Amino acid sequence: MTPSVKITTTQHEGRTLASGGSPWEASVGYSRAVRVRDRIHVSGTVGVEADGKYPPTLGSQTRRAFAIIAAAVEALGGKLSDVVRTRVYVTDISQWRQVAEVHGELFGEIRPAMAMVQVAALIDAEALVEIEAEAEAEV
Repeated sequence: MTPSVKITTTQHEGRTLASGGSPWEASVGYSRAVRVRDRIHVSGTVGVEADGKYPPTLGSQTRRAFAIIAAAVEALGGKLSDVVRTRVYVTDISQWRQVAEVHGELFGEIRPAMAMVQVAALIDAEALVEIEAEAEAEV
């Protein structure tokens, strides 16, 4: 599993749920990721560190968000190469190349479908990027 990212899993009505330990998961009613059969769906993930702080740049937040996503996918029996779609939400589209560089490093040969859009704001004012992912992994 990806170091510095702790993910736990539980079973619920035919689904495997992955939790990153966020206090918001239970109160809002979501999981970091959910696996049903061969599909893994990863919720919107910001690049916050384990200590609750955000790295200073869009690129470093993107890298951290993908580390969390990779850990969730791995905890559910998949791997980063199983990712078939990413959706990236940024607060400043003029900085898109920072996201593209990290995405290209991770997915250059895999080449999942991707969308990147600018949004007015994310849930935390310090968050510069939020990423969703979908993967198809062998059962």
